[in-house]
Amino acid sequence: MNIAPLDADEISRVLEAKIKNVSFGLEVDSEGEVVCVKDGVLHIYGLTDVQSNELIDLGNNLFALAMNLESHHVGAVVLGGYSHIQQGHRVKRTGKLLSVPVGRGLLGRVVDALGQPVDGKGALRDVQFDAVEKIAPGVIQRKSVSVPLQTGIKAIDSMVPVGRGQRELIIGDRKTGKTTLGVDTILNQKDSGVLCVYVAIGCKQSSLAEVVETLRAHDALKYTIVVAATASDYAPLQYLAPYSGCSMGEFFRDRGEDALVVYDDLSKHAVAYRQISLLLRRPPGREAFPGDIFYLHSRLLERAACVSESYVETITKNKVKGQSGSLTALPIIETQAGDLSAFVPTNVISITDGQIFLEADLFNSGVRPAVNTGLSVSRVGGAAQTSIIKSLSGGLRIGLAQYKEVEAFAQFSQDLDPETKAQLQHGKMMVEMLKQGVSSPMRVSEMACVLMAPNLGLVDVPVKRTSLFIQEMLTILRTEHGPLLTALDKNPSVDEPAVQELKEIIKKILKNETGGSK
Repeated sequence: MNIAPLDADEISRVLEAKIKNVSFGLEVDSEGEVVCVKDGVLHIYGLTDVQSNELIDLGNNLFALAMNLESHHVGAVVLGGYSHIQQGHRVKRTGKLLSVPVGRGLLGRVVDALGQPVDGKGALRDVQFDAVEKIAPGVIQRKSVSVPLQTGIKAIDSMVPVGRGQRELIIGDRKTGKTTLGVDTILNQKDSGVLCVYVAIGCKQSSLAEVVETLRAHDALKYTIVVAATASDYAPLQYLAPYSGCSMGEFFRDRGEDALVVYDDLSKHAVAYRQISLLLRRPPGREAFPGDIFYLHSRLLERAACVSESYVETITKNKVKGQSGSLTALPIIETQAGDLSAFVPTNVISITDGQIFLEADLFNSGVRPAVNTGLSVSRVGGAAQTSIIKSLSGGLRIGLAQYKEVEAFAQFSQDLDPETKAQLQHGKMMVEMLKQGVSSPMRVSEMACVLMAPNLGLVDVPVKRTSLFIQEMLTILRTEHGPLLTALDKNPSVDEPAVQELKEIIKKILKNETGGSK
């Protein structure tokens, strides 16, 4: 076997080429050591250059979130199980801030606070990652709220309207229908183009399963993302869940679309943050909450906004032109014995653009939804209301307020004059008229028909039969006059010919009901 002689020049050229491509870059890993583990909170020594909200790698695909940056050590919360973490455990920086998956691939899925699927449907597709914590759009980048977000609930759309980009608080005692209100609003967004995010914080897993099943049964899950941080999850995950849900909603807002996010509920979110803060040895304040509890919710809710076309063009780098986007927030707060002056409720009331107060006494007396019209308010008002609903509901709130006053007076007097009796009768009729079943949101046209009825003779129908009559009336209108309702849905204006035609139809239905007394 003949071996070719070695060429010294060739060897030289090869070595020179290899040496030219050699990189002598210096890589430095910043490592630390766990000095204390307590209830999911780590105190780490050695990570002197870590950032706030930076992820710390604990190994085995487990991470912690840096929250306290002190002179000698870092306080971090573990994002998952921590039973194997002990004193002396080595950790290192990642240089990355916490981010979660966002995008259309999340629609129809149930994920945890870190965006990992928990519905058994496999891995996520068509997603990208975005930061959990972001600065809210500035004043110049916002537009005024002017487009209504229809909840499908008569008592709200007529008296406490919600607009796209608004932050409307739902507040009330336990078991007064707060979650039902949020879920019904999601159900009503079908075919409206509004994409929804439902964030469950600290609830029972059985309650979450009921919500998911309701969304699936009404074919609403396909345009909804469910972020789950139930009572069995660790406090850091309950703390992160609303911020993750907000980032998922912002993805659609920043691309010129409309999104709705329901935070259910922020009371448990505040409790989870209080737990974390006390374990991090932050000084407690009123009701043992830390001093930054107001900032906790304000930096979340300020991210809900109606943004301008120029803002969308900047974010999408001119890929989307001439479209504004919106993110509407419906935070939920649970009160104790109807106390609106407690620490967390007053904070969130001052941040939001109005509140829908659900009263336990009304709920227990059979008035559902149990909206207290005296304490409920929308600071956007008629600017976010369709013209027909605005015109038909003008005196509704005043009428209900007068009825409440007369009703309280009537309890102490048996001898009432005819005018007072008529006012009581009219008030009872309005209360019955505004009652609405669970998971049965109404179209704008149907709601308009109900609001027309009092002026067309509904007061002559017996009070006990008012709710049943309205259901029968709507059934007739849906089955026999569907095209008229559709025409009014497309153009919800008082001047539409469909309005006059519907008025005549409702008069005939009322005439048949009352035997021609009107």
